[in-house]
Amino acid sequence: MNTFAILSKKEFSQMVKEYKILWLPIVFMLLGITQPIMMYYLPMILESLGGVGGIMIDPTMAKPEGSEVLASTLNSQFDQLGIIIVIVAVMSVIQAEKANGMLAFILTRPVSISAYLGSKIGTHYLLVVFSLAIGYIASYGYTLYLFSSIPIAQVILAFALYCLWLLFIITFVTMLSTFFNSQAVIALVSIVVLLLCRLIAGLHPVLDIFNPAGFSLRASSFLMTGSVGAWWEINVIVTLLLIFGMILTMHYWIAKKKF
Repeated sequence: MNTFAILSKKEFSQMVKEYKILWLPIVFMLLGITQPIMMYYLPMILESLGGVGGIMIDPTMAKPEGSEVLASTLNSQFDQLGIIIVIVAVMSVIQAEKANGMLAFILTRPVSISAYLGSKIGTHYLLVVFSLAIGYIASYGYTLYLFSSIPIAQVILAFALYCLWLLFIITFVTMLSTFFNSQAVIALVSIVVLLLCRLIAGLHPVLDIFNPAGFSLRASSFLMTGSVGAWWEINVIVTLLLIFGMILTMHYWIAKKKF
């Protein structure tokens, strides 16, 4: 436990040096406020321009509910550009230490691989959750002001569901950082696989059980309807098993010094 605390403190210090603890929350805050502001003012802008490219706004169209706006923040902002930003922030978490020889040096010390991986995944997960929470709260505030209120219980529980998807993202990118030596390869594979997971989410209820990205849809659904959908318990178990499997794979890879 003491080793884990020391390694976690080292990771936190590194994040401070790289200004991740500063720029990541700011970026997600900007992403969070973009969606409600865009959805509120876009009809007015198009109307003032008399339509752009033949696009006209139906004056009878109902104003979106606050829950729809906040759900679109998760789907349109955090699940697209947000995923890419998280990948950029995490992709060098182990790759950099392989490149400069620090990983080999650490393993010559009385440090367990579990504590090493736990500190990497844990600290970056907390940072990303904190950053996304800042953006989520900012989006909720603007949504509350510009549109309508949302039950706070739905807001909190939807965020908790989304955090399971975040945990999978962090673990997956960390695993690729363990396998590959090129940041470009890590970024490319991460973006393709994670965005593909998000793209196929919602195609079929059975498929969503085995897709961690289904939690993004469940979070949005809970915001709008108060329901997480069918078989969410199995989805939790499968996602946690996938995460555990990736951690075991990283442990084996490092233990055999395949890096």
